[in-house]
Amino acid sequence: MNQLPSDLTGNGPATVILPSRQTLPVVFASPHSGRHYPQELIEIARIDSFALRASEDAFVDQLFASAPKLGAPLLCATFPRAFVDVNRGALELDPRMFDGPLPSDADIHSMRALSGLGSIPRVVSGGIEIYKTRLPVAEAMHRIDTFYHPYHSALRKLIDATRDQFGYCILIDCHSMPGDSVDSSKNRVDLVLGDCYGSSCHPSLTRFVEDRVRDLGFTPSHNDPYAGGFCTRHYGQPENNVHSLQIELSRSLYMDEDTITPHRGFDTLREQMTHLISCFHDLDGNPF
Repeated sequence: MNQLPSDLTGNGPATVILPSRQTLPVVFASPHSGRHYPQELIEIARIDSFALRASEDAFVDQLFASAPKLGAPLLCATFPRAFVDVNRGALELDPRMFDGPLPSDADIHSMRALSGLGSIPRVVSGGIEIYKTRLPVAEAMHRIDTFYHPYHSALRKLIDATRDQFGYCILIDCHSMPGDSVDSSKNRVDLVLGDCYGSSCHPSLTRFVEDRVRDLGFTPSHNDPYAGGFCTRHYGQPENNVHSLQIELSRSLYMDEDTITPHRGFDTLREQMTHLISCFHDLDGNPF
């Protein structure tokens, strides 16, 4: 397998793993599984490094690691979501956390920014404040230029190259959710498929994936409680032959959430995701 472009591998902002030959019209992306926590973040955080990981989609990149061997590229952010969240608009920023005026085109009124969950998060899961003091605006712009934009540049290149080769592209945006995200006392939900209420992909794609995960024994939910984030909405343009679907896996399936360590279900879930990836070979031509 190749790892290109070279400036996005290793310790860079994202890792791109390409198959030796792309045989699937699919791009897999893991924007929230980065676990290289910059020392600069640790030093200015009011919470310890373990608490910083509360928002991390831990190990999701490993669950989908077979994608390149099966003919699809895999993009993984290396930096943590608590540092920069690429599943937000670049300038979705909470003005309360910065020292100085934000750019005039900053989206300070979005619900995500107002809740502290913009592209530079103010809080981790549970609403816990990250920082001891306000951040300089220049620091936010540095993170966006150095981490956010390179990730999206790499994702755009993968999508465009896939569409050029196959005539269409499917983006599978891979995430995990807390095990208590859905009221398990009423309904067991193993994963959530988000297609932005039908706007980010052709409905046949959602049905295709839903049928495959049911065959694997999962109980899925559709758009509830996660309908799809910025990446799903932004890149999902069925009218332009790009179909985007978000997958949220319950962390209880594969990890101990109290210690952020894989449990014995991890290998099983990884095998199941490998099977799901291989199912995309069943697509005949452009089914949309």
